[in-house]
Amino acid sequence: MKHFELEPGMLTLRGVFYPTGHLFLMFPTEADARKAERALEENGHSGEHISLLTPADIEKLAAAPGGAETPLPSPGTELETVRHFAELGRQGHHALLIHAPSHDETEHIMQVLKDHPVSYGQKYRHLVIEDLVT
Repeated sequence: MKHFELEPGMLTLRGVFYPTGHLFLMFPTEADARKAERALEENGHSGEHISLLTPADIEKLAAAPGGAETPLPSPGTELETVRHFAELGRQGHHALLIHAPSHDETEHIMQVLKDHPVSYGQKYRHLVIEDLVT
């Protein structure tokens, strides 16, 4: 697993966090996130495709231009999504950002993590944010 680094391709033109082809899964504690990551690696997912986000990382996403602290309305749901996970981050939740562009990869990841305490989960697809866990 690697530490999260925000890349330009993870933002919309308005600067809102939108990492297409990734799952964003939140867990109540860092230990829960790390256990989930280990389960994924044990089931064939490379740690190179998994990043850990701390509450501080999540707060940075919310504070970025176009992030959750932006007072302007958003025509899509991505801004409300950022606001929701920013609130969980303020409560101490950690997140895993997992590169999983295909439907089969997403299904496999969710199957591996079915018994893990995922507090919130989204799949960022082209033009659609898919709720996995709300």
